[in-house]
Amino acid sequence: MSRVLEDYPVTVDIPVAWGEMDAYGHVNNIVYFRYFETARIAYFERLEAPGFLARDPLGPILASTRCRFRAPVQYPDRLTVGARVARVEADRFLMVYAAFSHAMGRVAAEGDGTIVCYDYRNTCKAPLPESIQLRIAAIENGR
Repeated sequence: MSRVLEDYPVTVDIPVAWGEMDAYGHVNNIVYFRYFETARIAYFERLEAPGFLARDPLGPILASTRCRFRAPVQYPDRLTVGARVARVEADRFLMVYAAFSHAMGRVAAEGDGTIVCYDYRNTCKAPLPESIQLRIAAIENGR
């Protein structure tokens, strides 16, 4: 598993809950977006920018998200979900995810999300602060 997620500087372990399965006996598709959200928030915490997380006044807002399902996950299992930033732009960044199934020994889902810097006071997008851009670069470069 370590080699599969070696390009992901932030990982979280998530146990699969019985109630996450659907009538077909595998984890419901919508649950993967919660898994990705958990990894995204863990990444945000690594930014060490409490004002950004508290949306005071600038903070992240999810503009779009996608998931590619590679293999159905069933209970019992444990996933390790990785998050990394693949691209940074003036007012947004692209975060990429991978969900590794320990029971299957492979990636069960991959996805991405576009996160926009949003001004919650003025209700509009805003430039991504340089301090956040520098912190993302540090995380991605292993610092």
